[in-house]
Amino acid sequence: PKTDIVFLKVHKSASSTVMNILFRFGETHNLTFAFPQGGGFQLYYPHHFLAKFVQGFSPLSPRRFNILCHHMRFLQPEVQKVVPRSAVYFSILRNPVQLMESSFVYYKGASAFSHVRSLEEFLSQPWRYYDPASGDRHYARNLMTFDFGFNPDGDVSPERVQLMLKAIEASFDFLLISEYFDESMVLLKEMLCWDLDSVVSFPLNSRDSSTKSPLPDSVVEKLKAWNRLDWEIYTHFNRTFWERLDRHIGRERLRREVRALRQRQAELARACLQGTGSVGPKDIKDSSLRPLQHGGARILGYNLKQGLPRELERTCRRLVTPELQYSSLLYKKQFPPPPP
Repeated sequence: PKTDIVFLKVHKSASSTVMNILFRFGETHNLTFAFPQGGGFQLYYPHHFLAKFVQGFSPLSPRRFNILCHHMRFLQPEVQKVVPRSAVYFSILRNPVQLMESSFVYYKGASAFSHVRSLEEFLSQPWRYYDPASGDRHYARNLMTFDFGFNPDGDVSPERVQLMLKAIEASFDFLLISEYFDESMVLLKEMLCWDLDSVVSFPLNSRDSSTKSPLPDSVVEKLKAWNRLDWEIYTHFNRTFWERLDRHIGRERLRREVRALRQRQAELARACLQGTGSVGPKDIKDSSLRPLQHGGARILGYNLKQGLPRELERTCRRLVTPELQYSSLLYKKQFPPPPP
């Protein structure tokens, strides 16, 4: 199994669920994480990543960490200072149309969105609301492009787009697609030589469907045009994702593996969860399992069954622990506070 991993956690793309998978794998195998300084949750985002943002990094000691997976704006020469040379690099993408709809609800307070009532209003004259010089502009345009380290207001000429795609391909071993999450997990398992239970998950940091609204076609086209660089990244890597699956796994085995993964998840859901699945924030009984609520979104969570056997309880709890709580827990384990 591969144990040295860089995961670029792209915003609003099922990346919290992937992070939970990496947290559980790292904890089970006693791996080290490249945590943000002081146990924060982002590596000085939205600035480009620098090695000095990592707790315990020193340019004088060649200490390397196994897993880098907190939010960052990618800059490979700096990333290489904190992980072994053998590290596998991957990320996950989401259709930019759904991505921006999600960003709009989640980052409602961002400067570009704060004076509009709807995404349609924003897209009717985006330059009226969008300021390329503002520090939070990236939430409103080409968010994936930004997270990969590029300029979200950059040139969209075919030559420029090709350079960007080539640069991503040169840095990353593979990219997953959040719309095909189960297929992505089968590919992840294959590329990292992990077992099935290592890639099992429950959706985390997902929002209640009451805040989701379908977008008219005219808005979808405007969204694609406004997020043209993201659209180019997504369509290119969606294609190579399926090519890679065909090459490494084949459709027949893929179907079998997806079925096995879903069965295992259903089995764990029956064993672990009260009710049939996720619940709204008000209905989460254990406050330590309540995810952070943000913007206009209602972020869902889970209730565990009472009286589970100890080992099963531990497995179940890890599957549903929200990212901030889990990150803090692992940070304290890796950097124990000095005794009083």
